[in-house]
Amino acid sequence: MSFKCGIVGLPNVGKSTLFNALTNSSKAQAANFPFCTIDPNIGVVPVPDDRLNNLAKVSKSKKIINTTISFVDIAGLVKGASKGEGLGNKFLGHIRETQAIAHVVRCFENEKITHVNNKVDPIEDIEIIETELIFSDIETLEKGNESLKKKIKSGDKTISLKIEIIEKFLDGLSQGTNARNIFCSKDDIAQIKEFNLISLKPVIYVANVDENEDNQKAIEKVKEKASQDGSKVIEMCNQLEAEISELGSDKEEFLKEIGLEEPGLDRFIRTAYNTLGYKTFFTAGEKEVRSWVIKNGFSAPQAAGVIHSDFEKGFIRAEITSFDDYIEFNGEQGSKAAGKWRSEGAEYIVKDGDVILFRFNV
Repeated sequence: MSFKCGIVGLPNVGKSTLFNALTNSSKAQAANFPFCTIDPNIGVVPVPDDRLNNLAKVSKSKKIINTTISFVDIAGLVKGASKGEGLGNKFLGHIRETQAIAHVVRCFENEKITHVNNKVDPIEDIEIIETELIFSDIETLEKGNESLKKKIKSGDKTISLKIEIIEKFLDGLSQGTNARNIFCSKDDIAQIKEFNLISLKPVIYVANVDENEDNQKAIEKVKEKASQDGSKVIEMCNQLEAEISELGSDKEEFLKEIGLEEPGLDRFIRTAYNTLGYKTFFTAGEKEVRSWVIKNGFSAPQAAGVIHSDFEKGFIRAEITSFDDYIEFNGEQGSKAAGKWRSEGAEYIVKDGDVILFRFNV
């Protein structure tokens, strides 16, 4: 299961700097002028998980394979982007391809760093982006609705139902409500899935701060805004995080010196996982130990399908122990001897940290 997160925000608020910090690269140009990013930069990053190293030691694995997350640095949006302003609809299309949005918000004053609106106002900045995403979704749904209405004479009741749901979303969007905050059922969301609405995607606000400033008032404004729709906020000094990402072996010592327990990437991924409802399970053996990401509520066969579709089709059972038991009892054989290795059927819901051996027949 792939996870792609789009980094959005107004021009020149620190998106490319954040991208470089998260991906430990200088792929994205970061400069003091709007639209320094034209085409989206994409970076694929291993998801850090210390449990993999522990599993590898116990199972004497030759290889460690982390699950990955893709970050997409999307060029700055401006007021009127949904109508083609700035670099417009091209960038809105890139956002549609992601599973989540990291919305970078500038929370510091610095006369040396240009702001596209010539003032720093986190809430206004957020609302400009939100409005453009909503306008884009309205345009998408109106086109879909128009197409469906041409087919309604066929008497297909499913078309009438879909039109009804689309109009429900159009009503909410027209009132300035993000699609994710419109009251609806899972069935309603399934009906409009094909439209890939941008404002339906979960958002994580990244409050970009200056380590030498008191940014608290601006941060509190972002947190208050985020609480209105249940979104999360991460405070990060993007420039500092970019510098930390380049330190190599000195990274841990430097983090201790500045009072940080972990780099921003770790905090961001943990928040993203919680926001999207993701969990991690493991496969372990002498050849390799590997982490796999799944959604909350995945059954054993569904988790098997993340590895390979044949595993799900021919699922027989899952042999499982917890990460803690695998480590405590020194692997598969020790877990079996301690009575901690068990067989589960198709109804089993996979838990975070499960170490699994799938049995299948195709």
